[in-house]
Amino acid sequence: MAGRKVIVVGGGAAGLMAAGQAALAGSDTILLEKMNKPGRKICISGKGRCNITNIADVPDFIDHFGKTGKFLRQPFSQFFSAELMDFFNSQGVTLVTERGGRVFPASGKAYDVLDMFVRWLEQCNVTVNRSAGVEELLLQDKEIRGVLCNNIEIRADAVILATGGASYPATGSTGDGYRLAASAGHHIIPVRPALVPLETSGETAGRMAGLNLRNVAVSMFINGRKHRQAFGELVFAEFGVTGPVVLTLSGEAVDALRDGKKVEFSIDLKPALDEQKLDVRLLRDFESRRREEIGSVLRGLLPREMVPVCLECIGVAPDIPACQVNAGARRRLRLWCKDFRLNVTGFRPFTEAIITAGGVDTREVNPRTMESKLIKGLYLAGELLDIQGDTGGYNLQAAFSTGWLAGRSAGRGS
Repeated sequence: MAGRKVIVVGGGAAGLMAAGQAALAGSDTILLEKMNKPGRKICISGKGRCNITNIADVPDFIDHFGKTGKFLRQPFSQFFSAELMDFFNSQGVTLVTERGGRVFPASGKAYDVLDMFVRWLEQCNVTVNRSAGVEELLLQDKEIRGVLCNNIEIRADAVILATGGASYPATGSTGDGYRLAASAGHHIIPVRPALVPLETSGETAGRMAGLNLRNVAVSMFINGRKHRQAFGELVFAEFGVTGPVVLTLSGEAVDALRDGKKVEFSIDLKPALDEQKLDVRLLRDFESRRREEIGSVLRGLLPREMVPVCLECIGVAPDIPACQVNAGARRRLRLWCKDFRLNVTGFRPFTEAIITAGGVDTREVNPRTMESKLIKGLYLAGELLDIQGDTGGYNLQAAFSTGWLAGRSAGRGS
């Protein structure tokens, strides 16, 4: 529609995509970013490499979002990973696909993604206002009329809220969008950290801080019942545990802890060996190195940092010869390697969370357009919504897809 004016609030992944698409749809588009430059969270995503998407198919992708995933079926049907990758290639950003189907810029630099978006918005004639904090939505008769920004009214036919969540607040994601959406009548599902490191009891994890375990299986028990299992990489920290496998399990762990439930991790350090095969391995090692101290022998089985923790847990002195380890001690060692338990007692704050769980209830948003079902002309996109996925490029794809759809819809007035 000629002369149509669209305001995008927030310059993260969803907002940048939405602004460009709204302009391409023919609208006069303004992007309001409260920080001194947009895209700060993009620059730290993927450990500074920006994992923009994943090549998994739609059903698999949606599974990675759990119960909130079904809302994304419509946005993904209109703009998904293939279209996103084509978009990046068309803008001169070469991509590479790595382990687990994760897609990154070939340069390995997240800043290249942001630089591309800045150039693209200039080409699309999007006006980008920095240090532009939005205090209020201007509403009349259940329709959007614009925003109050830095105490100045800016009128518009449509407003896209893409303010992000509450994680990494130093990047500008301080939860402003929840307040704005709530002022328009939207219900906010309680927000909490997601993809977040977890705290454990005692000093066990802290004694191994910095140790990175690869290819371990971690089972999560809630109130004594096995709830979920994940396989991959775990890292010990002073406060507890982190790493991809922990982040994958963290969402449900956080919810369980918030409900006052007991959460335990069971770590299988040798998932490729069943107990019988592990026992054969132990017998062979103990016999071939029978006169060596058990602490030395175990360094062939476990990382050096784990050996003293292991021996303490199973009640074996580190300096006894391997030949003196009896069947009972060997059984305790075998069970410990297959079921190393950690009691999860808490989770780290939003400053350390990759994303935010909770947000605007998706039942109040039209998934075919991203328009609010409560306020005409108000669109919502990205992490502001109650959608949260696993690590591996899933969350950025959701931001780009919902941003693309919100921009196109708002720009056309549909």
